[in-house]
Amino acid sequence: MDIDSIIGAIIIGAIIGALGRLVLPGKQNIAIWLTIVIGIIAAFIGTAIAAAFGVADSSGIDWIELILQILVAAGGVYLATALRSRS
Repeated sequence: MDIDSIIGAIIIGAIIGALGRLVLPGKQNIAIWLTIVIGIIAAFIGTAIAAAFGVADSSGIDWIELILQILVAAGGVYLATALRSRS
């Protein structure tokens, strides 16, 4: 991995994490760095799920893969918020 890949993963992770937060109703009381980390992890997991179903590669925008990534990020943000509120 080079520096461009790391910066790209952080940017994509921030976008996916933010979209995951937008999907959930109400305010999520978690730090922005945690949202970015959840987004990065969700991007990898969503891509793996899309690859498992054979929809990871298409000739245009991979909408199904993007939706899967956002849903995984929303689940991650939800879990992080729930765990934070329990502590």
